[in-house]
Amino acid sequence: MYQSIHRLYHHHCLSKIFQPVNLKPKDSNVKKDEPMSLSQKLLVETGIISLRSNGMFALLPLGQRILKKLMMIIDEEMISVGAQRLTLPLLTSADLWKITGRWNSTGQELLSLQDRHNREYVLSPTHEEAITSLLRDVYPLSFRQLPLKLYQITSKFRDEMKPRFGLIRCREFVMKDLYTFDESEAKAIETYSEICNAYDNIFQRIGVPYIKVAGDCGNIGGSFSHEYHYQAAIGEDTLLVCHGCQEATNIQLLSDSVNAVCSKCGSDMATITGIEVGHTFLLGTKYSEPLGGCYQNKRGKPEAAHMGCYGVGLTRVMAAVVEVLTTSDNIIWPWEIAPFKVCIIGPKEGSLEAGVTRWVNHLAKVLSSLPGYEDDIVVDDRHRLTIGKRVLEARRTGYPYIVVVGKKAQEDVPMFELIHTMTDESCYLSHHMLITHMRGAA
Repeated sequence: MYQSIHRLYHHHCLSKIFQPVNLKPKDSNVKKDEPMSLSQKLLVETGIISLRSNGMFALLPLGQRILKKLMMIIDEEMISVGAQRLTLPLLTSADLWKITGRWNSTGQELLSLQDRHNREYVLSPTHEEAITSLLRDVYPLSFRQLPLKLYQITSKFRDEMKPRFGLIRCREFVMKDLYTFDESEAKAIETYSEICNAYDNIFQRIGVPYIKVAGDCGNIGGSFSHEYHYQAAIGEDTLLVCHGCQEATNIQLLSDSVNAVCSKCGSDMATITGIEVGHTFLLGTKYSEPLGGCYQNKRGKPEAAHMGCYGVGLTRVMAAVVEVLTTSDNIIWPWEIAPFKVCIIGPKEGSLEAGVTRWVNHLAKVLSSLPGYEDDIVVDDRHRLTIGKRVLEARRTGYPYIVVVGKKAQEDVPMFELIHTMTDESCYLSHHMLITHMRGAA
């Protein structure tokens, strides 16, 4: 009983959170070989991530909170379509990649190594070979068990020649990869449509406008694919979007992109740039046939499964939403994945209004008990800093709401300042009005 009450009213103290703020002096120079995006700059400076080596970043505690919230959204949507989560080894035998031909076709971006016995392995960027070999080794899998949908959320690796823009293009990244197995192409297309609907739900829940386009199957292969993009100036993909019917495609699919006309409605198409954050593929039997990924059909015979694969780059989403929503030196997080939803700031130690400090813990306790705010309240208890200094840091980190317990909390009817960082609006509310407002915002 005590544990459940403790969790209900739990809040965090900023003084206990490892958040090494890394502000560079205004007159410091960025080296020419350091491509710096807005998201990289802000995420590093606010102590959400830390650059450990070229193209390699540590996710610090606030970054882990954001990642955990993304995982929760994905897990819930994957469960809704009957997908099951597993974890595959990060190392995949090179023999599997040689069988499918990707050992040579992937090129120098493929990270590989040898163990002490001179066996070769791939530090996997994707796991089509690994998951198909798993299906092969558990045969017979009955047609009654299909469609089979297996996914994981793990680190992936790519030997980028020029890592850039922080988490947007780095050497190690966190990705959700789902693999599906069906008994026929028609059934696989049905599953593909179902998963694409789940992807729409994922990106709608994240809350940042996205664009779904016909995509290039590239080295992964398959009969067709779709990409999910956030429109951003630093995006590396060029997209064509029809303003008439919203049909969209990656420019890589067109032989003549200059005079592109929408095949669906005949309207001209506009060019935009996007950051790819998700990709879905209908693979057919590209991997199951050479690797023996079979199920047992109705006649009791082995038959190659029809596959699909579906990826979401979680760490790339983290950076991309900052690129899309942030226009200044203050991060804007979408509500669902903000590291904390509310930051409460009390008086400076020794100030004239220090007597109202008691309100800070009271508000933290009440707010953390509201539905939607459990474990999502942080108190900036660094009382030696001024309120103004702490408000600036809270804005910069991107907490959607900041509650300030200041001078007006001394009045006969205590008033608290509520700052909504996304709209840059603030107002003073009584205790009752504040709780009512926050309950409605969740």
